[in-house]
Amino acid sequence: MQALKASIARFLSEHTLPSLRTLSQARQPLTWLLALAIGVICAYAILGFRWLIGVIQFLWLGNEHENVVATIASFREPWVVFLALSVGGLVVGLLLQFAMQTRRPQGIADVIEARAIQGSQISLREGSVSALIAAISLGAGASAGREGPAVHLGATLASFLEQRFNLPAAARRVLLACGAAAAVSASFNAPIAGVLFAHEVILTHYALSAFVPTVIAAVAATLITRVHLGDFPAFVIPDLQIASYWEFPAFALLGITCGLVAVAFHLSVLTSDWAARRIEMPIWLRPVLGGVIVAAIALMVPEVLGVGYEATNLALREQYSLVFLFVLLFAKTIATAVTLSSRFGGGVFSPSLYLGAMAGGAFGIIAAQLFPDYASGYGVYAVLGMGAVAGAVLGAPISTTMIVFELTGGYEMTIALLLSVSIASMMMQALVGQSFFDWQLATRGLFLSGGPHRRIMRTLRASDFMSELTPEEQAEPPDIASDAVKITSSDTLEATLRAFDTSGKTRIAVLNPDDMAKQVGWVDYTKALAAFNSALIEAGIEEHK
Repeated sequence: MQALKASIARFLSEHTLPSLRTLSQARQPLTWLLALAIGVICAYAILGFRWLIGVIQFLWLGNEHENVVATIASFREPWVVFLALSVGGLVVGLLLQFAMQTRRPQGIADVIEARAIQGSQISLREGSVSALIAAISLGAGASAGREGPAVHLGATLASFLEQRFNLPAAARRVLLACGAAAAVSASFNAPIAGVLFAHEVILTHYALSAFVPTVIAAVAATLITRVHLGDFPAFVIPDLQIASYWEFPAFALLGITCGLVAVAFHLSVLTSDWAARRIEMPIWLRPVLGGVIVAAIALMVPEVLGVGYEATNLALREQYSLVFLFVLLFAKTIATAVTLSSRFGGGVFSPSLYLGAMAGGAFGIIAAQLFPDYASGYGVYAVLGMGAVAGAVLGAPISTTMIVFELTGGYEMTIALLLSVSIASMMMQALVGQSFFDWQLATRGLFLSGGPHRRIMRTLRASDFMSELTPEEQAEPPDIASDAVKITSSDTLEATLRAFDTSGKTRIAVLNPDDMAKQVGWVDYTKALAAFNSALIEAGIEEHK
């Protein structure tokens, strides 16, 4: 008995107490409590966001429901659609002009940027205005998704809350991901998908220390939205079954097809954005012009308006013909590209699900005509297409697979869905080389998809590891006019190491980027390498503990 007590005491002193001390030093208990608060706050914020979209839609459509196609079809005055999108575009344009410093609505890419280089800080003011812009855009009928703005709103609220506490940088990043997890869970009624999305897209790792807080936030948000909206998936479909295992080659071919659809959608948005940037016009006028174009498309194909859940549901229930599926696929691609390039607020998640359902449905009809004895109903292919296109566009095959599971409530098509999603994602990577969010960040000069070493090289600045001038040097600044190589405090670690390599020096003067004649410090080669190694070790610990 004495030996047992001694063993327990030794175990407690060598394992339990150090673990508890580590948790306390990392402020994990506080992080868990804040994750719970973030889940609750974000859930009510997303409910309010959805309510605001409905209110704005009611002003011109007369109802607050997502099923808008039947209502619009009964319109005798087409000008109402033009008026809604043009007036909504004008309000959005004025908000962009006078209330947004970036002159664009914000979304998931901005959350990734905040996690990577901004200390997990997002302006509450700009985040709130961006959510308002998205609500006005979607309520007016702009062809985009509400999940991207919802994720940004959740991350904004998480950032605001975490700034009230002096938390370690790793904990702040985790809480930012908690806001994203809560937003996805509340938007889709899909807590597992919310957790996986936060890890796969926002954090880009699956560390256990981050898993617990994101689960807490996602579960809390899901419970609250289920209390208010009910426990049901976003898409209601009949019971679907795979007819034969001989269909799996067709599912693989569907993955290739959906990968090409994802690439076409990505290139359409890229091309539309490039063309819009070449047109000289005031910022406030861009959404107005875009609204007129989207309205013209909607008069012919009203199914392109808004998030498009109604049309997606009908495709899953096999209500469309082959020709009309192709029409919807083409029209939604153009309408969404115009919407986003015109700087309406909105995301690409819902449009990706929409395009996947249409592409998959069309593929299923053709497959049934070619092999009637082996093909399932085209609703099966529509479900698989949803996951395949969305996973490829977002660069998030794992969380997208789980989202489709939870959205449809069906778990029987697991293997087929994984096959189609993985092949579509491979096609996107092979032909484009980046996800939609990677492209958005690249247009801002941020390249974060090459692993932690590349992110550190391109985000760590000379000001982070330079030595300031001594009082003697400030009194009599050294003569650096003859130095061939100079760097500024805003130069990246990558540029700094290149300067050391080209000059052969071990110490370089650091200048004020706003006044190149003024020196603000020195940077030493060994200190730059130490900063790189320290940041790389910290990233490795965060991603694996």
